[in-house]
Amino acid sequence: MSGGCCVSLVAQGLTRYRHIRTDRLEGGAVTPLYAKRVPVTPLRQNCTILSNDEGRAVVVDPGGDVGDILQHLDGMTVEAILLTHGHLDHAGGAAALKRALEKQQGQPVPVLGPDRRDEFLLQSITKQAAAFGIPGMENVAPDRFVEGGEVLHLLGQDLHVAHVPGHTPGHVVFVDHDNRRVLAGDTLFRGTVGRTDFAYGDSQALVDGIRRHLLTLSDDTVVLCGHGMPTTIGEERRTNPFLIS
Repeated sequence: MSGGCCVSLVAQGLTRYRHIRTDRLEGGAVTPLYAKRVPVTPLRQNCTILSNDEGRAVVVDPGGDVGDILQHLDGMTVEAILLTHGHLDHAGGAAALKRALEKQQGQPVPVLGPDRRDEFLLQSITKQAAAFGIPGMENVAPDRFVEGGEVLHLLGQDLHVAHVPGHTPGHVVFVDHDNRRVLAGDTLFRGTVGRTDFAYGDSQALVDGIRRHLLTLSDDTVVLCGHGMPTTIGEERRTNPFLIS
């Protein structure tokens, strides 16, 4: 679920920044990598498709609208589905997407993440959806939970997992150091941070986690947010009122 003003931000300029390309020198060659933002559900959560020129992809936070996600994948081979946390708008479509992809590809597509401390949320997605009046969402049983400090090797690169609780107890972010990019879920947004006004929320833990795991990244690191437009670590370090000391 979104942080503060972020749902209103999504209404602005949905066609911009759908594709972000980063180039990494590898053995003298330039390797193009892409991040495609697909807003889904009435909450307009940013499902992100990471892909390479070899037609392989990773889907991050498929909250719903699985048909739209499949259309944007356009036949790419999906290596994994990643979840940053257990809220319905980020995980509610994961089970259906997994089934559809496994039928298409004829092989398992693992759901990885979030941290186990969000299991109670993943198992209550149908209840969350009923409260919001959103049909078609399912509880999720990941193939594997992830932990802060581990590294996932996907699309020929390393994604580093950091545990950043506060919005939810088991929220994780995925950091691509090589390409200076972080999939931040609902931790950090342009000009704000994730909501913590839940029974399990913890505003101090969230800010502490952002400072420890995100603000230590380089200023030019692109932040792919769970709602709204991307930002950079440098911009948030300078201007985010929740983070300025």
